[in-house]
Amino acid sequence: MPRQEVKRRKDAKGRNLKDGELQQADGRYKYQYMDANGKRKAVYSWRLLPTDRTPPGTREDLSLREKEDEIAADRRDGIDGKAARKITLNEMFDTYMSGKVNLKQSTRTNYLYMYRNYVRDDLGGKALQSIKYSDIKRFYNALITEKGFKPNSMEIIHTILHPVFTLAVRDGYIRTNPTDGVMAEIKKSHDWEKAKRHSLTVEEQAAFIGFLSESVTYDHWLPIFTVFLGTGCRVGELIGLRWQDCDFKNGTISINHNLVYRQQDNGHMELHITTPKTSAGCRTIPMLDEVRKALHTERVRQFQQGGKSVTIDGYTGFVFTNRFGDVFTPHTINRAIERIYKAYNTQETATARQEHREPVLIRHFSVHNLRHTFCTRFCENETNIKVIQEIMGHSDVSTTMNIYAEATEAKKKESFKSLEGKIKIS
Repeated sequence: MPRQEVKRRKDAKGRNLKDGELQQADGRYKYQYMDANGKRKAVYSWRLLPTDRTPPGTREDLSLREKEDEIAADRRDGIDGKAARKITLNEMFDTYMSGKVNLKQSTRTNYLYMYRNYVRDDLGGKALQSIKYSDIKRFYNALITEKGFKPNSMEIIHTILHPVFTLAVRDGYIRTNPTDGVMAEIKKSHDWEKAKRHSLTVEEQAAFIGFLSESVTYDHWLPIFTVFLGTGCRVGELIGLRWQDCDFKNGTISINHNLVYRQQDNGHMELHITTPKTSAGCRTIPMLDEVRKALHTERVRQFQQGGKSVTIDGYTGFVFTNRFGDVFTPHTINRAIERIYKAYNTQETATARQEHREPVLIRHFSVHNLRHTFCTRFCENETNIKVIQEIMGHSDVSTTMNIYAEATEAKKKESFKSLEGKIKIS
C-alpha cells in the first residue's frame, strides 16, 4: 500500500511550515510549544527565516526559526528562557543578597552602597538574558572613563556582579556568565596593575619617628604611630584596640575585632565593630618594649584627661582616643600623617640647604603603608615565613611570600656585595 504524504501548512510565500508553526492573518508568524512544566507557550516574529526582510513599520527581531532554535537549546540545557527575559539583574541581585545570610554587615553595607549608586539605575534594569559579555565590558569601561573608577573600586563591582550571574546560571536563567573574563581584558586594555603598597625605607622611618619625638606640635601622635610600626596592625584593628586586649603581664596584644567607619544604608557614616574577615585575623602579637612604653604613655595621658572613652556596639575602653574620648577614624590618622611628613620635609629641606647636602625626604604615604613597613622590617629580620604570616594575620601565605621576596631583595644584593674579592670566580 503506498505511503500517504503528510500535507503541511504553507505560508503566504508557499513555504512549508513545521509542526507548531503558523502564519496569522496579519502576516506575523507564530510558534506554539510546551515548556518544561507542560504549559503551552508561544513566540512570534514577522520573519520566518533569518534571510527574510523585516516588514516596514515593524521592529527588528529574531526570525521565528531562530527563536525556535533558542527554545530547543534552552530545553536541552534546562534554561528557562522566558523567565530570563522577564527577570532583571536588579531582581537577581536582590535574590543573591537575601541568600547571603552569613555576609559580614560591613561587607553587606558596602555591596549595597556600590550596587545602589553604580549599577541599579544603569545595568540593573536590564533583563538577565539580554546582558552580554560586550554589555559588561562597555559598562566597566564607562565606570573607568566616566566615573573615574580605580582598580580597587572595579574589583568591588566585579566581586558583586560575578556571583550574581553565577547564581543566574545555576538557577537556569542563563547559559553562561557574561562577566567571565571581563576583568582580565579590562586590566590588560588599561594596562592596569594593582598599585604596590610601598613601605617606608629605613631612613624614612627613622626620620618620621625622629621628627615626632622632637616635635612639640606633633609629639602626641608618637604613641599610636609607634604601635602601628611595632605591631603591623591593620588600621581598623588598632583604632578599635581596647585596654583589655593588652596583656601587660604576659607582654601580648590580642587582635580579635575591627572598628570600621563606613557609609550605612541610611547614607550616614558610622563606626561599628566587626569580627576579622578570616580566622587568621584573630591572633596574638608579642609586645615590643617600645610598644609597651608607648601604650603606657597613652594610658597616662588618658587618665590625665579624665579617662573618657566612647562606647561603640557595646565595646568601650579604647586605647587611642582624642581629648573628648572619641576614637580616631582612618581619615583623621591619614590627615595627621600628611601634616607631619610635610612639616618634616619643609624643615629637612631648609636644614639640608644650610648644611649643603641632599635632603632625606619622606615620600607620600598613608596609614596602610605603616602595616607594610612593619612587615618589611619583620621580613628583613625573620626567615620563618609561618611566623611572619601568623603575626601579620595573612590568610594566604602567598601575600606573606610576596612581601618577603620584595623585602629581602635589597638584603640579597647587600649580601652579594660582601662576596666581592672573597671567592675565586675568574
